[in-house]
Amino acid sequence: MTEREALKIISEGESFHTEFKRKFSSYEKIARELIAFANSKGGYIFFGIDDDKEIVGVESEKETENLIKETAKKYCEPEIKLNVDILDLNGKDVVIGEILESNLKPHRIQDYKNQINYNSAKVFIRMNSKSVQASREMIKFLHTSYGDFDEMKFTFGEKEKTLFKYLETNEKITTKEFCRLVNISERRAQRILIKLVRMGVIFLHQEENGRIFFTHK
Repeated sequence: MTEREALKIISEGESFHTEFKRKFSSYEKIARELIAFANSKGGYIFFGIDDDKEIVGVESEKETENLIKETAKKYCEPEIKLNVDILDLNGKDVVIGEILESNLKPHRIQDYKNQINYNSAKVFIRMNSKSVQASREMIKFLHTSYGDFDEMKFTFGEKEKTLFKYLETNEKITTKEFCRLVNISERRAQRILIKLVRMGVIFLHQEENGRIFFTHK
């Protein structure tokens, strides 16, 4: 990332793709941010930036970089891959962690269990400009949404076309609403929605009450 790019992102404030941290706080707090970005659409964590966008810098750029990498490796399950940049912004060192959207979702706080437990796993996602804990329904959906899939072999049928037409005039749809709309089982509806999410045709969201829904945007 260049200095110009970094300053532009900072000027726009925290967002779905951007988080500011004045300093490295604790492994678990930073892990939840890394996890949220990896489980969503990726993003950046800026260390040395205050919430009000003030550039304060970090005391030790190398120590901060090492702490971020250690968090991604030891406190996230599966381990999260990230890129780290160190920039001099206005004479102060700022450390930027870039997290890409993962294809190993859902990432969770390391719990040393071989299998993910939908009831106890600490999974986080981005919601607007915050990292929030994922609901059981969201965790389950993320867990079944990623794996081998050949989108070239997937074609849009009448059910998919009915969904697209519905979303042209309605803001969102839930899995159960889609079931009723095209008269199929919830299991089959989930499979269709999962494929469409992975193709980037529709998008998965979570409400504050934990319920998930899908939109065109």
